[in-house]
Amino acid sequence: MVSSARSKFMRHWFAIEAIPLYAVMGLAVGGATWYLTRLARGPTVVWTKSNPTPWNDVKPDENVKMLDVNNRFAKSWSRDKL
Repeated sequence: MVSSARSKFMRHWFAIEAIPLYAVMGLAVGGATWYLTRLARGPTVVWTKSNPTPWNDVKPDENVKMLDVNNRFAKSWSRDKL
């Protein structure tokens, strides 16, 4: 009885038609995780109380965006401490 339940489970869980679904869901979860961690490390998010206004440290010629279309920034912003 246990082996028949196991074979039914394996047959439906590891169906060849479900492999693209698992791949797409894995990519979606991985991409969402990457994007949320990227947002959490942005200049407007405050994690420490030592510098309550980190957005004031961003200079006018620093890029904080993910995609720079015009390429007009001299350097990119980086967080000194987290």
